[in-house]
Amino acid sequence: MYNYKHETEVEADIDSTFAWFEHEGSFRRLMPPWEVAEEIRADDSLDVGSQRVFRFPMGPLNMTWVAEHTAYNPPSFFSDKMVKGPFWSWSHDHHLSESEGVTKVVDDVAYQVPFGPLGNLVDRILGGMLVRGRISRMFTARELRLKRDLKRHSDFSGKKRKRILVAGSSGMIGTQLVAFLDTGGHEVWRMVRREVSEGKNEVFWDPSSGELDVGILEGFDAIIHLGGEGIGDKRWSKKRKLLIKDSRVNSTRILCDAICSMKNKPECFILASAIGWYGDRGEEELSEDSSIGEGFLPEVCQEWEAAASKVEDSGVRTVFLRSGIVLAATGGALGKMLLPFKFGAGGPMGGGRQWMSWVSLDDEIYAIHHLLMNGASKGAYNITAPQPVRQKSFAKTLGKVLRRPAFAPLPGFAVKILFGEMGEKLTLDSQRVIPSRLEEEGYEFLHNDLESALRDSLGMWN
Repeated sequence: MYNYKHETEVEADIDSTFAWFEHEGSFRRLMPPWEVAEEIRADDSLDVGSQRVFRFPMGPLNMTWVAEHTAYNPPSFFSDKMVKGPFWSWSHDHHLSESEGVTKVVDDVAYQVPFGPLGNLVDRILGGMLVRGRISRMFTARELRLKRDLKRHSDFSGKKRKRILVAGSSGMIGTQLVAFLDTGGHEVWRMVRREVSEGKNEVFWDPSSGELDVGILEGFDAIIHLGGEGIGDKRWSKKRKLLIKDSRVNSTRILCDAICSMKNKPECFILASAIGWYGDRGEEELSEDSSIGEGFLPEVCQEWEAAASKVEDSGVRTVFLRSGIVLAATGGALGKMLLPFKFGAGGPMGGGRQWMSWVSLDDEIYAIHHLLMNGASKGAYNITAPQPVRQKSFAKTLGKVLRRPAFAPLPGFAVKILFGEMGEKLTLDSQRVIPSRLEEEGYEFLHNDLESALRDSLGMWN
Protein backbone atom coordinates (compact mmCIF):
# COMPACT_ATOMS: atom_id res chain seq x y z
CA MET A 1 0.00 0.00 0.00
CA TYR A 2 1.28 3.46 -0.93
CA ASN A 3 0.39 6.85 0.54
CA TYR A 4 0.42 10.25 -1.12
CA LYS A 5 -0.23 13.63 0.49
CA HIS A 6 -0.76 17.01 -1.17
CA GLU A 7 -1.44 20.38 0.50
CA THR A 8 -3.07 23.39 -1.15
CA GLU A 9 -3.66 26.84 0.35
CA VAL A 10 -6.30 29.06 -1.19
CA GLU A 11 -7.21 32.68 -0.52
CA ALA A 12 -10.80 31.88 0.42
CA ASP A 13 -12.78 30.96 3.51
CA ILE A 14 -13.52 27.33 4.27
CA ASP A 15 -17.24 27.56 3.45
CA SER A 16 -16.61 28.95 -0.04
CA THR A 17 -13.91 26.37 -0.69
CA PHE A 18 -16.02 23.44 0.45
CA ALA A 19 -18.97 24.75 -1.58
CA TRP A 20 -16.77 24.71 -4.70
CA PHE A 21 -16.12 20.99 -4.21
CA GLU A 22 -19.81 20.30 -3.66
CA HIS A 23 -20.80 21.44 -7.15
CA GLU A 24 -21.07 18.81 -9.86
CA GLY A 25 -18.76 20.84 -12.11
CA SER A 26 -15.82 20.55 -9.69
CA PHE A 27 -15.15 17.00 -10.86
CA ARG A 28 -14.68 18.16 -14.44
CA ARG A 29 -12.57 21.14 -13.37
CA LEU A 30 -10.32 18.90 -11.26
CA MET A 31 -9.69 16.51 -14.15
CA PRO A 32 -6.11 17.11 -15.40
CA PRO A 33 -6.32 19.15 -18.62
CA TRP A 34 -4.28 16.59 -20.56
CA GLU A 35 -6.51 13.65 -19.66
CA VAL A 36 -9.03 12.56 -22.29
CA ALA A 37 -11.94 11.57 -20.07
CA GLU A 38 -15.65 11.17 -20.71
CA GLU A 39 -17.96 11.83 -17.79
CA ILE A 40 -20.62 9.11 -17.70
CA ARG A 41 -22.48 10.10 -14.56
CA ALA A 42 -22.00 12.53 -11.69
CA ASP A 43 -24.31 12.78 -8.70
CA ASP A 44 -24.82 16.37 -7.65
CA SER A 45 -23.63 15.98 -4.06
CA LEU A 46 -20.81 14.64 -1.89
CA ASP A 47 -23.23 12.71 0.34
CA VAL A 48 -22.25 9.21 1.41
CA GLY A 49 -23.13 6.75 -1.34
CA SER A 50 -23.13 9.27 -4.20
CA GLN A 51 -20.99 8.34 -7.18
CA ARG A 52 -19.09 9.86 -10.06
CA VAL A 53 -18.28 7.75 -13.10
CA PHE A 54 -15.98 8.53 -15.99
CA ARG A 55 -14.26 6.66 -18.79
CA PHE A 56 -10.76 7.27 -20.12
CA PRO A 57 -8.44 5.57 -22.61
CA MET A 58 -5.67 3.31 -21.32
CA GLY A 59 -3.68 2.15 -24.33
CA PRO A 60 -6.06 0.50 -26.81
CA LEU A 61 -8.75 -0.01 -24.16
CA ASN A 62 -11.25 2.25 -22.40
CA MET A 63 -11.12 2.12 -18.60
CA THR A 64 -14.05 3.05 -16.36
CA TRP A 65 -13.45 4.68 -12.98
CA VAL A 66 -16.26 4.66 -10.43
CA ALA A 67 -15.69 6.82 -7.35
CA GLU A 68 -18.08 6.53 -4.41
CA HIS A 69 -18.24 8.99 -1.52
CA THR A 70 -17.76 7.32 1.84
CA ALA A 71 -17.73 10.19 4.37
CA TYR A 72 -19.22 13.69 4.47
CA ASN A 73 -18.71 16.27 7.24
CA PRO A 74 -19.04 19.80 5.81
CA PRO A 75 -17.12 22.04 5.68
CA SER A 76 -14.07 20.20 7.00
CA PHE A 77 -14.00 16.70 5.51
CA PHE A 78 -15.21 14.37 2.78
CA SER A 79 -13.87 11.12 1.42
CA ASP A 80 -14.26 8.80 -1.53
CA LYS A 81 -12.98 5.45 -2.70
CA MET A 82 -12.58 3.71 -6.03
CA VAL A 83 -15.09 0.89 -6.43
CA LYS A 84 -14.05 0.18 -10.01
CA GLY A 85 -10.98 1.30 -11.90
CA PRO A 86 -7.32 0.76 -12.79
CA PHE A 87 -5.97 0.49 -9.21
CA TRP A 88 -6.34 -2.49 -6.94
CA SER A 89 -7.46 -0.01 -4.29
CA TRP A 90 -7.76 3.77 -3.95
CA SER A 91 -9.13 5.84 -1.07
CA HIS A 92 -8.99 9.62 -0.97
CA ASP A 93 -9.57 11.80 2.10
CA HIS A 94 -10.06 15.57 1.80
CA HIS A 95 -9.34 17.63 4.93
CA LEU A 96 -10.15 21.37 5.01
CA SER A 97 -9.16 23.88 7.71
CA GLU A 98 -9.16 27.68 7.84
CA SER A 99 -6.84 30.21 9.43
CA GLU A 100 -7.21 34.00 8.98
CA GLY A 101 -9.25 33.68 5.80
CA VAL A 102 -6.91 31.15 4.17
CA THR A 103 -8.13 27.60 3.66
CA LYS A 104 -5.79 24.63 3.63
CA VAL A 105 -6.92 21.61 1.63
CA VAL A 106 -5.05 18.41 2.45
CA ASP A 107 -5.47 15.45 0.08
CA ASP A 108 -4.53 12.11 1.66
CA VAL A 109 -4.51 9.19 -0.75
CA ALA A 110 -3.88 5.53 0.03
CA TYR A 111 -3.56 3.31 -3.04
CA GLN A 112 -2.44 -0.10 -4.21
CA VAL A 113 -1.00 -0.34 -7.71
CA PRO A 114 -2.41 -2.87 -10.19
CA PHE A 115 -1.20 -6.48 -10.31
CA GLY A 116 -0.34 -6.64 -6.61
CA PRO A 117 3.26 -7.77 -5.86
CA LEU A 118 4.20 -7.66 -9.56
CA GLY A 119 2.93 -4.09 -9.84
CA ASN A 120 4.84 -3.12 -6.71
CA LEU A 121 8.03 -4.66 -8.09
CA VAL A 122 7.78 -2.86 -11.43
CA ASP A 123 7.05 0.44 -9.70
CA ARG A 124 10.05 0.00 -7.36
CA ILE A 125 12.36 -0.83 -10.26
CA LEU A 126 11.30 2.43 -11.89
CA GLY A 127 12.05 4.35 -8.71
CA GLY A 128 8.45 4.49 -7.54
CA MET A 129 7.70 7.19 -10.09
CA LEU A 130 5.65 5.33 -12.68
CA VAL A 131 2.43 5.80 -10.72
CA ARG A 132 3.50 8.36 -8.14
CA GLY A 133 4.78 10.76 -10.80
CA ARG A 134 1.44 10.70 -12.58
CA ILE A 135 -0.43 11.23 -9.30
CA SER A 136 1.83 14.18 -8.43
CA ARG A 137 1.16 15.83 -11.79
CA MET A 138 -2.57 15.29 -11.31
CA PHE A 139 -2.66 16.94 -7.89
CA THR A 140 -0.53 19.85 -9.07
CA ALA A 141 -3.10 20.47 -11.80
CA ARG A 142 -5.93 20.18 -9.26
CA GLU A 143 -4.24 22.71 -6.99
CA LEU A 144 -3.82 25.24 -9.79
CA ARG A 145 -7.41 24.89 -11.00
CA LEU A 146 -8.87 25.20 -7.49
CA LYS A 147 -6.88 28.33 -6.63
CA ARG A 148 -7.51 30.01 -9.98
CA ASP A 149 -11.21 29.20 -10.16
CA LEU A 150 -11.87 30.49 -6.65
CA LYS A 151 -9.96 33.68 -7.46
CA ARG A 152 -11.97 34.30 -10.66
CA HIS A 153 -15.25 33.67 -8.89
CA SER A 154 -14.26 36.02 -6.07
CA ASP A 155 -13.69 38.84 -8.59
CA PHE A 156 -17.48 39.00 -9.00
CA SER A 157 -18.54 37.75 -5.57
CA GLY A 158 -20.62 40.88 -4.99
CA LYS A 159 -22.78 40.23 -8.05
CA LYS A 160 -25.92 38.12 -8.13
CA ARG A 161 -25.55 34.56 -9.44
CA LYS A 162 -27.12 34.08 -12.87
CA ARG A 163 -29.41 31.56 -14.53
CA ILE A 164 -27.57 30.68 -17.73
CA LEU A 165 -28.48 28.65 -20.83
CA VAL A 166 -25.61 27.28 -22.93
CA ALA A 167 -25.84 25.92 -26.49
CA GLY A 168 -22.79 23.97 -27.64
CA SER A 169 -22.18 22.77 -24.09
CA SER A 170 -20.64 19.42 -25.09
CA GLY A 171 -17.72 20.88 -27.01
CA MET A 172 -14.19 21.43 -25.75
CA ILE A 173 -14.93 24.97 -24.54
CA GLY A 174 -18.55 24.42 -23.56
CA THR A 175 -17.77 21.45 -21.29
CA GLN A 176 -15.29 23.44 -19.24
CA LEU A 177 -17.35 26.64 -19.27
CA VAL A 178 -20.44 24.86 -17.89
CA ALA A 179 -18.35 23.20 -15.18
CA PHE A 180 -16.66 26.47 -14.19
CA LEU A 181 -19.91 28.44 -14.04
CA ASP A 182 -21.50 25.67 -11.99
CA THR A 183 -18.71 25.81 -9.39
CA GLY A 184 -19.37 29.54 -9.08
CA GLY A 185 -22.92 28.94 -7.90
CA HIS A 186 -24.65 29.85 -11.17
CA GLU A 187 -27.66 27.82 -12.33
CA VAL A 188 -26.49 26.42 -15.65
CA TRP A 189 -28.71 24.69 -18.21
CA ARG A 190 -27.69 22.99 -21.45
CA MET A 191 -29.41 23.10 -24.83
CA VAL A 192 -29.16 19.59 -26.29
CA ARG A 193 -30.13 17.98 -29.59
CA ARG A 194 -30.88 14.57 -28.09
CA GLU A 195 -33.47 13.34 -25.66
CA VAL A 196 -33.32 15.32 -22.43
CA SER A 197 -31.86 13.36 -19.49
CA GLU A 198 -34.26 13.02 -16.60
CA GLY A 199 -33.37 15.15 -13.60
CA LYS A 200 -30.72 17.16 -15.48
CA ASN A 201 -30.73 20.86 -16.33
CA GLU A 202 -31.32 20.33 -20.04
CA VAL A 203 -33.70 21.66 -22.68
CA PHE A 204 -34.21 20.33 -26.19
CA TRP A 205 -33.79 22.06 -29.52
CA ASP A 206 -33.05 20.95 -33.07
CA PRO A 207 -31.48 23.79 -35.05
CA SER A 208 -31.19 21.65 -38.18
CA SER A 209 -34.99 21.47 -38.44
CA GLY A 210 -35.68 24.83 -36.80
CA GLU A 211 -37.36 23.20 -33.78
CA LEU A 212 -37.21 25.46 -30.73
CA ASP A 213 -39.92 26.10 -28.16
CA VAL A 214 -39.61 29.78 -27.25
CA GLY A 215 -41.03 29.03 -23.83
CA ILE A 216 -37.89 27.17 -22.75
CA LEU A 217 -35.91 30.40 -23.05
CA GLU A 218 -37.97 32.23 -20.45
CA GLY A 219 -36.37 33.09 -17.15
CA PHE A 220 -32.72 33.01 -18.16
CA ASP A 221 -30.44 35.93 -17.34
CA ALA A 222 -27.96 35.00 -20.07
CA ILE A 223 -27.86 32.78 -23.15
CA ILE A 224 -24.50 31.62 -24.54
CA HIS A 225 -24.23 30.07 -28.01
CA LEU A 226 -21.00 28.18 -28.70
CA GLY A 227 -22.31 25.66 -31.23
CA GLY A 228 -21.12 24.94 -34.75
CA GLU A 229 -19.62 22.21 -36.90
CA GLY A 230 -15.86 21.75 -36.36
CA ILE A 231 -13.85 23.91 -38.75
CA GLY A 232 -10.67 21.81 -38.61
CA ASP A 233 -12.18 18.33 -38.31
CA LYS A 234 -12.25 17.42 -42.03
CA ARG A 235 -11.04 18.62 -45.43
CA TRP A 236 -13.23 21.32 -46.89
CA SER A 237 -15.45 20.28 -49.76
CA LYS A 238 -18.30 22.45 -51.02
CA LYS A 239 -20.67 20.41 -48.91
CA ARG A 240 -18.44 20.67 -45.84
CA LYS A 241 -18.07 24.45 -46.17
CA LEU A 242 -21.83 24.84 -46.46
CA LEU A 243 -22.29 22.74 -43.32
CA ILE A 244 -19.73 24.84 -41.42
CA LYS A 245 -21.53 28.04 -42.36
CA ASP A 246 -25.12 26.84 -41.95
CA SER A 247 -24.48 25.16 -38.59
CA ARG A 248 -23.43 28.55 -37.24
CA VAL A 249 -25.58 31.04 -39.09
CA ASN A 250 -28.87 29.14 -39.11
CA SER A 251 -28.70 28.05 -35.48
CA THR A 252 -27.85 31.61 -34.42
CA ARG A 253 -30.71 33.02 -36.47
CA ILE A 254 -33.21 30.54 -35.00
CA LEU A 255 -32.10 31.29 -31.46
CA CYS A 256 -32.04 35.05 -31.98
CA ASP A 257 -35.48 35.12 -33.61
CA ALA A 258 -36.80 33.30 -30.55
CA ILE A 259 -35.14 35.76 -28.16
CA CYS A 260 -36.55 38.73 -30.04
CA SER A 261 -40.07 37.31 -29.74
CA MET A 262 -39.82 37.04 -25.96
CA LYS A 263 -41.61 39.46 -23.68
CA ASN A 264 -38.95 39.13 -20.99
CA LYS A 265 -35.63 38.92 -22.78
CA PRO A 266 -32.35 37.84 -21.19
CA GLU A 267 -29.98 40.57 -20.02
CA CYS A 268 -27.09 39.17 -22.05
CA PHE A 269 -26.50 37.10 -25.21
CA ILE A 270 -22.98 35.81 -25.89
CA LEU A 271 -22.14 34.39 -29.32
CA ALA A 272 -19.01 32.48 -30.33
CA SER A 273 -17.21 33.88 -33.35
CA ALA A 274 -13.55 33.64 -34.39
CA ILE A 275 -10.52 35.62 -35.50
CA GLY A 276 -11.24 34.11 -38.90
CA TRP A 277 -13.13 37.42 -39.26
CA TYR A 278 -9.82 39.15 -40.11
CA GLY A 279 -8.59 36.73 -42.79
CA ASP A 280 -4.93 36.47 -43.86
CA ARG A 281 -3.32 39.82 -42.86
CA GLY A 282 0.46 39.26 -42.87
CA GLU A 283 2.27 41.56 -40.44
CA GLU A 284 -0.70 43.82 -39.68
CA GLU A 285 -1.56 44.14 -35.98
CA LEU A 286 -5.29 43.52 -35.60
CA SER A 287 -7.64 44.94 -32.99
CA GLU A 288 -11.42 44.81 -32.78
CA ASP A 289 -11.52 48.00 -34.86
CA SER A 290 -9.69 46.39 -37.79
CA SER A 291 -11.61 45.80 -41.00
CA ILE A 292 -12.97 42.43 -42.03
CA GLY A 293 -10.80 40.24 -44.27
CA GLU A 294 -11.54 38.40 -47.48
CA GLY A 295 -12.36 34.76 -48.15
CA PHE A 296 -14.45 31.93 -46.78
CA LEU A 297 -13.79 32.32 -43.04
CA PRO A 298 -14.37 36.10 -42.93
CA GLU A 299 -17.62 35.57 -44.83
CA VAL A 300 -18.75 32.91 -42.34
CA CYS A 301 -17.87 35.10 -39.36
CA GLN A 302 -19.62 38.12 -40.86
CA GLU A 303 -22.85 36.19 -41.48
CA TRP A 304 -22.52 34.52 -38.09
CA GLU A 305 -22.32 37.81 -36.21
CA ALA A 306 -24.92 39.48 -38.45
CA ALA A 307 -27.41 36.74 -37.54
CA ALA A 308 -27.38 38.13 -34.00
CA SER A 309 -27.93 41.74 -35.03
CA LYS A 310 -31.68 41.55 -34.29
CA VAL A 311 -30.98 40.63 -30.67
CA GLU A 312 -28.48 43.46 -30.36
CA ASP A 313 -30.97 45.92 -31.89
CA SER A 314 -33.67 44.75 -29.47
CA GLY A 315 -31.65 46.04 -26.53
CA VAL A 316 -30.12 42.80 -25.27
CA ARG A 317 -26.46 43.23 -24.31
CA THR A 318 -24.70 41.22 -27.01
CA VAL A 319 -21.10 39.99 -26.94
CA PHE A 320 -19.19 38.44 -29.86
CA LEU A 321 -16.28 36.15 -28.95
CA ARG A 322 -13.63 36.38 -31.68
CA SER A 323 -11.55 33.52 -30.33
CA GLY A 324 -8.08 32.56 -31.49
CA ILE A 325 -6.46 29.13 -31.40
CA VAL A 326 -7.64 27.68 -28.08
CA LEU A 327 -4.90 25.53 -26.54
CA ALA A 328 -6.10 22.26 -25.07
CA ALA A 329 -4.22 18.97 -24.96
CA THR A 330 -7.42 16.98 -25.52
CA GLY A 331 -8.63 18.63 -28.72
CA GLY A 332 -8.43 21.50 -31.16
CA ALA A 333 -5.23 22.46 -32.96
CA LEU A 334 -2.88 21.54 -30.11
CA GLY A 335 -4.48 18.13 -29.68
CA LYS A 336 -3.82 17.36 -33.35
CA MET A 337 -0.19 18.55 -33.13
CA LEU A 338 0.84 16.50 -30.12
CA LEU A 339 1.40 13.10 -31.73
CA PRO A 340 3.84 14.23 -34.47
CA PHE A 341 5.63 16.55 -32.03
CA LYS A 342 6.02 13.74 -29.47
CA PHE A 343 7.74 11.70 -32.20
CA GLY A 344 10.05 14.62 -33.02
CA ALA A 345 8.32 15.28 -36.35
CA GLY A 346 7.09 18.80 -35.59
CA GLY A 347 8.49 22.02 -36.94
CA PRO A 348 7.92 25.09 -39.12
CA MET A 349 4.99 24.95 -41.53
CA GLY A 350 5.16 26.87 -44.78
CA GLY A 351 8.28 28.68 -43.61
CA GLY A 352 6.90 29.41 -40.13
CA ARG A 353 6.78 33.22 -40.39
CA GLN A 354 2.98 33.45 -40.20
CA TRP A 355 1.54 34.81 -36.96
CA MET A 356 -0.46 32.52 -34.66
CA SER A 357 -2.89 34.12 -32.22
CA TRP A 358 -3.52 31.68 -29.40
CA VAL A 359 -5.27 31.61 -26.02
CA SER A 360 -5.19 29.05 -23.21
CA LEU A 361 -8.39 27.14 -22.55
CA ASP A 362 -8.68 28.56 -19.03
CA ASP A 363 -8.22 32.12 -20.31
CA GLU A 364 -10.97 31.45 -22.86
CA ILE A 365 -13.25 30.35 -19.99
CA TYR A 366 -12.26 33.17 -17.65
CA ALA A 367 -12.62 35.80 -20.39
CA ILE A 368 -16.15 34.60 -21.19
CA HIS A 369 -16.92 34.76 -17.46
CA HIS A 370 -15.59 38.33 -17.32
CA LEU A 371 -17.75 39.39 -20.28
CA LEU A 372 -20.77 37.63 -18.79
CA MET A 373 -20.49 39.25 -15.37
CA ASN A 374 -19.33 42.73 -16.43
CA GLY A 375 -22.55 44.53 -17.35
CA ALA A 376 -20.69 47.14 -19.40
CA SER A 377 -19.16 44.59 -21.81
CA LYS A 378 -20.78 44.48 -25.24
CA GLY A 379 -19.77 44.17 -28.87
CA ALA A 380 -16.83 42.27 -30.37
CA TYR A 381 -13.88 41.06 -28.30
CA ASN A 382 -10.70 39.35 -29.45
CA ILE A 383 -10.20 36.35 -27.15
CA THR A 384 -6.48 35.89 -27.71
CA ALA A 385 -3.40 36.14 -25.50
CA PRO A 386 -1.54 39.47 -25.59
CA GLN A 387 1.56 37.88 -27.14
CA PRO A 388 0.88 36.18 -30.49
CA VAL A 389 3.85 34.26 -31.91
CA ARG A 390 5.12 33.22 -35.28
CA GLN A 391 4.40 29.61 -36.18
CA LYS A 392 8.11 28.76 -36.14
CA SER A 393 8.35 30.06 -32.57
CA PHE A 394 5.21 28.12 -31.60
CA ALA A 395 6.78 24.89 -32.90
CA LYS A 396 10.07 25.57 -31.13
CA THR A 397 8.30 26.30 -27.82
CA LEU A 398 6.12 23.19 -28.04
CA GLY A 399 9.20 21.09 -28.79
CA LYS A 400 10.97 22.60 -25.78
CA VAL A 401 8.07 21.79 -23.45
CA LEU A 402 7.85 18.21 -24.78
CA ARG A 403 11.66 17.86 -24.78
CA ARG A 404 11.61 16.94 -28.45
CA PRO A 405 13.31 18.41 -31.52
CA ALA A 406 11.02 20.66 -33.55
CA PHE A 407 12.86 21.48 -36.75
CA ALA A 408 11.20 19.12 -39.25
CA PRO A 409 9.81 21.51 -41.89
CA LEU A 410 6.51 21.01 -43.68
CA PRO A 411 6.46 23.12 -46.87
CA GLY A 412 3.36 25.08 -47.76
CA PHE A 413 2.66 22.99 -50.86
CA ALA A 414 2.72 19.83 -48.72
CA VAL A 415 0.16 21.35 -46.34
CA LYS A 416 -2.11 22.06 -49.29
CA ILE A 417 -1.70 18.54 -50.68
CA LEU A 418 -2.31 16.86 -47.31
CA PHE A 419 -5.10 19.04 -45.95
CA GLY A 420 -6.41 21.10 -48.86
CA GLU A 421 -7.94 24.54 -48.38
CA MET A 422 -8.72 23.77 -44.73
CA GLY A 423 -5.04 23.21 -43.88
CA GLU A 424 -3.95 26.24 -45.88
CA LYS A 425 -6.36 28.62 -44.14
CA LEU A 426 -5.93 27.27 -40.62
CA THR A 427 -2.15 26.85 -40.60
CA LEU A 428 -0.63 29.16 -43.22
CA ASP A 429 -2.75 32.30 -42.88
CA SER A 430 -1.14 35.00 -40.74
CA GLN A 431 -3.19 36.74 -38.03
CA ARG A 432 -1.50 38.97 -35.46
CA VAL A 433 -4.48 39.66 -33.22
CA ILE A 434 -4.38 41.73 -30.03
CA PRO A 435 -7.07 41.56 -27.27
CA SER A 436 -7.32 45.34 -27.03
CA ARG A 437 -10.80 45.58 -25.50
CA LEU A 438 -10.25 42.91 -22.85
CA GLU A 439 -7.06 44.64 -21.75
CA GLU A 440 -8.83 48.01 -21.67
CA GLU A 441 -11.46 46.52 -19.35
CA GLY A 442 -8.77 45.28 -16.98
CA TYR A 443 -9.02 41.57 -17.68
CA GLU A 444 -5.91 39.86 -16.27
CA PHE A 445 -4.65 37.05 -18.45
CA LEU A 446 -3.64 33.87 -16.69
CA HIS A 447 -1.23 33.03 -19.51
CA ASN A 448 0.48 35.92 -21.26
CA ASP A 449 3.30 33.83 -22.72
CA LEU A 450 3.02 30.67 -24.79
CA GLU A 451 5.42 28.49 -22.80
CA SER A 452 3.52 28.82 -19.52
CA ALA A 453 0.24 28.05 -21.32
CA LEU A 454 1.65 24.91 -22.93
CA ARG A 455 3.23 23.71 -19.69
CA ASP A 456 -0.10 24.06 -17.89
CA SER A 457 -2.02 22.34 -20.68
CA LEU A 458 0.37 19.39 -20.79
CA GLY A 459 1.33 19.17 -17.11
CA MET A 460 4.99 19.69 -18.04
CA TRP A 461 6.01 22.28 -15.45
CA ASN A 462 9.65 21.24 -15.24
